[in-house]
Amino acid sequence: MNPLLEHLQAHFIKDLQAFAREIEAFPDDSALWRAPQGIANPAGNLALHVAGNLQFCVGALLGGSGYQRDRDGEFSRRSGTREEVVRELDQARRAVETVLPRLTDADLQKEFPLTKDGQRFPTDVFLLRLAVHLTYHLGQANYLRRITAQA
Repeated sequence: MNPLLEHLQAHFIKDLQAFAREIEAFPDDSALWRAPQGIANPAGNLALHVAGNLQFCVGALLGGSGYQRDRDGEFSRRSGTREEVVRELDQARRAVETVLPRLTDADLQKEFPLTKDGQRFPTDVFLLRLAVHLTYHLGQANYLRRITAQA
């Protein structure tokens, strides 16, 4: 496997597993869906968002999984169990583990089949953006878990 892909895969897996541990560490299921005033997205929504994003971008667009994303649902849902959310994160991890090893150097240089802010990117750059996006939301979830546990 391409060295960049090896590093990206390891990063995705590490952060998806860390995200699952964050979700499991919430004191109860309802805490996943609480956020302090002024915070739009509780940790449950952030987890569903990154899971849906990776299942769609990696699993469906690069791997042909057929995953149908419901981006609005990722943000509008306000209930569910920690187990259900962790299951979505696990599905995203499996998409990464299945698809990234199959990508070639030529695949990485192809234009990614999705625009971001009206821009097109090569697949390797888009994968890097996905990794940064995951880490950003993992940090938010960690912070939300700590402040909602104090409330």
